[in-house]
Amino acid sequence: MADTIVGRLVLAIWPTIDQKQRVDVLASLMLDWACMAPLVVVSGLLPYGRYGRNSKMLQINARLGWVLQELPSFVIPIYVFMTSYRTHPPTMTNLVLLGMFLFHYGYRVLVYSCSIRGGKPSPLPFFMTAMFFCTTNGYMQANYLLRHSNYPSSWIGEWNFIIGCSLFLLGFYTNWRCDVILRNLRGPGETGYKIPRGWAFELVSGGNYLGEATEWLGWALACWSPQGVAFAAFAAAFLGARSYSHHVWYREHFKDYPSHRKAFIPFVF
Repeated sequence: MADTIVGRLVLAIWPTIDQKQRVDVLASLMLDWACMAPLVVVSGLLPYGRYGRNSKMLQINARLGWVLQELPSFVIPIYVFMTSYRTHPPTMTNLVLLGMFLFHYGYRVLVYSCSIRGGKPSPLPFFMTAMFFCTTNGYMQANYLLRHSNYPSSWIGEWNFIIGCSLFLLGFYTNWRCDVILRNLRGPGETGYKIPRGWAFELVSGGNYLGEATEWLGWALACWSPQGVAFAAFAAAFLGARSYSHHVWYREHFKDYPSHRKAFIPFVF
Protein backbone atom coordinates (compact mmCIF):
# COMPACT_ATOMS: atom_id res chain seq x y z
CA MET A 1 0.00 0.00 0.00
CA ALA A 2 0.97 3.65 -0.48
CA ASP A 3 1.33 4.03 3.29
CA THR A 4 4.29 1.67 3.28
CA ILE A 5 5.82 2.62 -0.08
CA VAL A 6 7.00 6.03 1.10
CA GLY A 7 7.97 4.67 4.49
CA ARG A 8 10.02 1.89 2.96
CA LEU A 9 11.69 4.34 0.59
CA VAL A 10 12.75 6.54 3.51
CA LEU A 11 13.78 3.48 5.51
CA ALA A 12 15.91 2.24 2.60
CA ILE A 13 17.76 5.56 2.55
CA TRP A 14 17.99 5.88 6.36
CA PRO A 15 17.74 2.26 7.65
CA THR A 16 18.46 3.13 11.29
CA ILE A 17 15.58 5.54 11.93
CA ASP A 18 12.15 4.74 13.35
CA GLN A 19 8.80 5.86 11.95
CA LYS A 20 8.62 9.07 13.99
CA GLN A 21 12.05 10.03 12.72
CA ARG A 22 10.88 9.29 9.19
CA VAL A 23 8.12 11.90 9.31
CA ASP A 24 10.58 14.38 10.83
CA VAL A 25 13.05 13.69 8.02
CA LEU A 26 10.30 14.20 5.46
CA ALA A 27 9.41 17.54 7.07
CA SER A 28 13.04 18.64 6.73
CA LEU A 29 13.11 17.50 3.10
CA MET A 30 9.91 19.42 2.39
CA LEU A 31 11.52 22.59 3.69
CA ASP A 32 14.36 21.96 1.24
CA TRP A 33 11.81 21.50 -1.54
CA ALA A 34 10.24 24.80 -0.52
CA CYS A 35 13.57 26.52 -1.19
CA MET A 36 13.86 24.92 -4.63
CA ALA A 37 10.24 25.28 -5.75
CA PRO A 38 10.37 28.97 -6.81
CA LEU A 39 13.42 28.33 -8.99
CA VAL A 40 11.77 25.34 -10.68
CA VAL A 41 8.51 27.23 -11.31
CA VAL A 42 9.97 30.52 -12.53
CA SER A 43 12.56 28.80 -14.73
CA GLY A 44 9.84 26.79 -16.47
CA LEU A 45 11.61 23.51 -15.78
CA LEU A 46 8.25 21.77 -15.19
CA PRO A 47 5.79 23.77 -17.32
CA TYR A 48 2.05 23.20 -17.20
CA GLY A 49 -1.15 25.05 -17.98
CA ARG A 50 -0.63 28.10 -20.21
CA TYR A 51 3.14 27.60 -19.99
CA GLY A 52 3.08 24.03 -21.29
CA ARG A 53 0.97 24.48 -24.41
CA ASN A 54 3.96 24.05 -26.73
CA SER A 55 5.58 21.33 -24.69
CA LYS A 56 6.67 18.22 -26.59
CA MET A 57 6.53 16.09 -23.44
CA LEU A 58 3.99 13.30 -23.06
CA GLN A 59 0.80 14.73 -21.57
CA ILE A 60 -2.17 13.51 -19.56
CA ASN A 61 -5.77 14.70 -19.67
CA ALA A 62 -6.27 17.66 -17.30
CA ARG A 63 -9.18 16.22 -15.32
CA LEU A 64 -7.76 12.70 -15.06
CA GLY A 65 -4.33 14.04 -14.16
CA TRP A 66 -5.76 16.28 -11.45
CA VAL A 67 -7.69 13.42 -9.82
CA LEU A 68 -4.76 11.01 -9.89
CA GLN A 69 -2.16 13.49 -8.63
CA GLU A 70 -4.30 14.72 -5.72
CA LEU A 71 -5.82 11.36 -4.80
CA PRO A 72 -2.93 10.09 -2.60
CA SER A 73 -3.40 12.97 -0.14
CA PHE A 74 -7.01 11.83 0.26
CA VAL A 75 -6.76 8.04 0.37
CA ILE A 76 -3.51 7.61 2.29
CA PRO A 77 -4.76 9.34 5.48
CA ILE A 78 -7.92 7.22 5.32
CA TYR A 79 -5.80 4.08 4.95
CA VAL A 80 -3.54 5.07 7.84
CA PHE A 81 -6.59 5.72 10.02
CA MET A 82 -8.20 2.37 9.14
CA THR A 83 -4.99 0.46 9.93
CA SER A 84 -4.00 2.25 13.13
CA TYR A 85 -7.06 3.51 15.00
CA ARG A 86 -7.20 0.41 17.24
CA THR A 87 -3.53 0.54 18.26
CA HIS A 88 -3.27 4.35 18.24
CA PRO A 89 -6.74 5.73 19.09
CA PRO A 90 -6.75 9.37 17.91
CA THR A 91 -8.16 12.13 20.08
CA MET A 92 -11.06 14.21 18.85
CA THR A 93 -8.68 17.13 18.23
CA ASN A 94 -6.44 14.94 16.08
CA LEU A 95 -9.49 13.90 14.07
CA VAL A 96 -10.57 17.51 13.59
CA LEU A 97 -7.13 18.44 12.24
CA LEU A 98 -7.08 15.39 9.98
CA GLY A 99 -10.64 16.19 8.90
CA MET A 100 -9.57 19.65 7.74
CA PHE A 101 -6.84 18.09 5.63
CA LEU A 102 -9.27 15.54 4.15
CA PHE A 103 -11.92 18.21 3.57
CA HIS A 104 -9.56 20.12 1.29
CA TYR A 105 -8.38 17.11 -0.69
CA GLY A 106 -11.82 15.50 -0.79
CA TYR A 107 -13.15 18.68 -2.35
CA ARG A 108 -10.27 18.94 -4.81
CA VAL A 109 -10.58 15.30 -5.91
CA LEU A 110 -14.34 14.78 -5.87
CA VAL A 111 -15.77 18.24 -6.61
CA TYR A 112 -13.20 20.57 -8.14
CA SER A 113 -12.03 17.99 -10.69
CA CYS A 114 -15.58 17.70 -12.05
CA SER A 115 -15.74 21.46 -12.60
CA ILE A 116 -12.63 21.61 -14.81
CA ARG A 117 -13.70 22.82 -18.24
CA GLY A 118 -11.31 22.71 -21.15
CA GLY A 119 -8.24 22.43 -18.95
CA LYS A 120 -4.96 22.05 -20.75
CA PRO A 121 -3.30 18.61 -20.55
CA SER A 122 -0.55 18.28 -17.95
CA PRO A 123 2.96 17.29 -19.08
CA LEU A 124 3.79 13.89 -17.65
CA PRO A 125 6.87 15.04 -15.65
CA PHE A 126 4.79 17.68 -13.84
CA PHE A 127 2.01 15.17 -13.18
CA MET A 128 4.44 12.60 -11.77
CA THR A 129 6.13 15.22 -9.57
CA ALA A 130 2.79 16.43 -8.22
CA MET A 131 1.66 12.87 -7.52
CA PHE A 132 4.91 12.10 -5.70
CA PHE A 133 4.51 15.21 -3.56
CA CYS A 134 0.90 14.39 -2.65
CA THR A 135 1.89 10.82 -1.78
CA THR A 136 4.76 11.99 0.43
CA ASN A 137 2.73 14.72 2.10
CA GLY A 138 -0.28 12.47 2.67
CA TYR A 139 1.96 9.88 4.31
CA MET A 140 3.77 12.44 6.46
CA GLN A 141 0.72 14.32 7.72
CA ALA A 142 -1.37 11.20 8.33
CA ASN A 143 1.34 9.39 10.26
CA TYR A 144 2.11 12.41 12.40
CA LEU A 145 -1.54 13.09 13.26
CA LEU A 146 -2.62 9.48 13.73
CA ARG A 147 0.46 7.77 15.16
CA HIS A 148 2.86 10.31 16.62
CA SER A 149 0.83 13.11 18.20
CA ASN A 150 -1.80 13.31 20.91
CA TYR A 151 -3.56 16.66 21.02
CA PRO A 152 -5.62 17.23 24.19
CA SER A 153 -9.24 18.35 23.95
CA SER A 154 -8.20 21.70 25.46
CA TRP A 155 -6.18 22.37 22.27
CA ILE A 156 -9.40 23.46 20.56
CA GLY A 157 -9.53 26.47 22.88
CA GLU A 158 -5.95 27.58 22.23
CA TRP A 159 -5.40 30.85 20.34
CA ASN A 160 -3.41 29.22 17.55
CA PHE A 161 -6.13 26.64 16.88
CA ILE A 162 -8.89 29.25 16.77
CA ILE A 163 -6.97 31.65 14.52
CA GLY A 164 -5.64 28.78 12.42
CA CYS A 165 -9.10 27.34 11.77
CA SER A 166 -10.40 30.82 10.90
CA LEU A 167 -7.59 31.32 8.38
CA PHE A 168 -8.21 27.86 6.96
CA LEU A 169 -11.89 28.63 6.33
CA LEU A 170 -11.11 32.07 4.89
CA GLY A 171 -8.48 30.54 2.63
CA PHE A 172 -10.81 27.79 1.44
CA TYR A 173 -13.56 30.29 0.67
CA THR A 174 -11.13 32.55 -1.18
CA ASN A 175 -9.75 29.64 -3.19
CA TRP A 176 -13.25 28.41 -4.05
CA ARG A 177 -14.58 31.84 -5.00
CA CYS A 178 -11.57 32.64 -7.17
CA ASP A 179 -11.89 29.28 -8.92
CA VAL A 180 -15.51 30.17 -9.74
CA ILE A 181 -14.38 33.54 -11.12
CA LEU A 182 -11.79 31.86 -13.33
CA ARG A 183 -14.28 29.28 -14.62
CA ASN A 184 -16.77 31.98 -15.57
CA LEU A 185 -14.29 34.15 -17.48
CA ARG A 186 -15.10 32.42 -20.75
CA GLY A 187 -18.53 32.12 -22.24
CA PRO A 188 -19.69 29.11 -24.30
CA GLY A 189 -17.35 28.56 -27.22
CA GLU A 190 -14.88 31.25 -26.14
CA THR A 191 -11.14 30.66 -26.03
CA GLY A 192 -8.18 32.69 -24.89
CA TYR A 193 -7.50 34.51 -21.64
CA LYS A 194 -9.16 37.42 -19.88
CA ILE A 195 -8.25 39.52 -16.85
CA PRO A 196 -9.88 38.01 -13.75
CA ARG A 197 -11.73 40.50 -11.57
CA GLY A 198 -13.43 40.34 -8.21
CA TRP A 199 -12.68 39.21 -4.65
CA ALA A 200 -8.96 38.50 -4.11
CA PHE A 201 -8.18 39.16 -7.76
CA GLU A 202 -8.69 42.86 -7.06
CA LEU A 203 -5.55 42.72 -4.92
CA VAL A 204 -3.34 40.01 -6.43
CA SER A 205 -2.86 38.19 -9.73
CA GLY A 206 -3.01 34.76 -8.06
CA GLY A 207 -6.13 35.11 -5.93
CA ASN A 208 -6.85 31.39 -5.99
CA TYR A 209 -3.26 30.62 -5.01
CA LEU A 210 -3.37 33.16 -2.18
CA GLY A 211 -6.48 31.42 -0.90
CA GLU A 212 -4.87 27.98 -0.87
CA ALA A 213 -1.68 29.26 0.74
CA THR A 214 -3.81 30.92 3.44
CA GLU A 215 -5.57 27.60 4.03
CA TRP A 216 -2.34 25.80 4.76
CA LEU A 217 -0.93 28.65 6.81
CA GLY A 218 -4.02 28.38 9.00
CA TRP A 219 -3.81 24.61 9.17
CA ALA A 220 -0.13 24.75 10.15
CA LEU A 221 -1.00 27.25 12.87
CA ALA A 222 -3.76 24.98 14.16
CA CYS A 223 -1.47 21.91 14.11
CA TRP A 224 1.61 23.72 15.48
CA SER A 225 3.81 20.91 14.15
CA PRO A 226 7.00 20.74 12.06
CA GLN A 227 5.08 18.73 9.47
CA GLY A 228 2.36 21.36 9.16
CA VAL A 229 4.89 24.19 8.96
CA ALA A 230 6.88 22.38 6.28
CA PHE A 231 3.77 21.88 4.16
CA ALA A 232 2.65 25.50 4.59
CA ALA A 233 6.14 26.72 3.65
CA PHE A 234 6.18 24.60 0.50
CA ALA A 235 2.67 25.70 -0.46
CA ALA A 236 3.58 29.38 -0.02
CA ALA A 237 6.80 28.99 -2.01
CA PHE A 238 5.28 27.03 -4.89
CA LEU A 239 2.02 28.97 -5.13
CA GLY A 240 3.80 32.29 -4.65
CA ALA A 241 6.12 31.51 -7.55
CA ARG A 242 3.19 30.39 -9.67
CA SER A 243 1.38 33.67 -8.87
CA TYR A 244 4.46 35.67 -9.80
CA SER A 245 4.68 33.88 -13.16
CA HIS A 246 1.01 34.68 -13.82
CA HIS A 247 1.58 38.29 -12.77
CA VAL A 248 4.41 38.72 -15.26
CA TRP A 249 2.40 36.97 -17.98
CA TYR A 250 -0.68 39.17 -17.46
CA ARG A 251 1.40 42.34 -17.60
CA GLU A 252 3.04 41.21 -20.83
CA HIS A 253 -0.22 40.30 -22.54
CA PHE A 254 -2.64 42.98 -21.30
CA LYS A 255 -1.72 46.64 -21.63
CA ASP A 256 -4.68 47.61 -19.42
CA TYR A 257 -3.78 45.22 -16.61
CA PRO A 258 -4.47 46.91 -13.23
CA SER A 259 -1.24 48.54 -12.10
CA HIS A 260 -2.12 48.38 -8.40
CA ARG A 261 -2.31 44.58 -8.30
CA LYS A 262 0.49 42.68 -6.65
CA ALA A 263 1.50 39.14 -7.53
CA PHE A 264 0.76 37.14 -4.38
CA ILE A 265 0.73 39.12 -1.10
CA PRO A 266 -1.69 42.08 -1.09
CA PHE A 267 0.07 45.48 -1.04
CA VAL A 268 3.48 43.79 -0.61
CA PHE A 269 4.48 41.31 -3.35
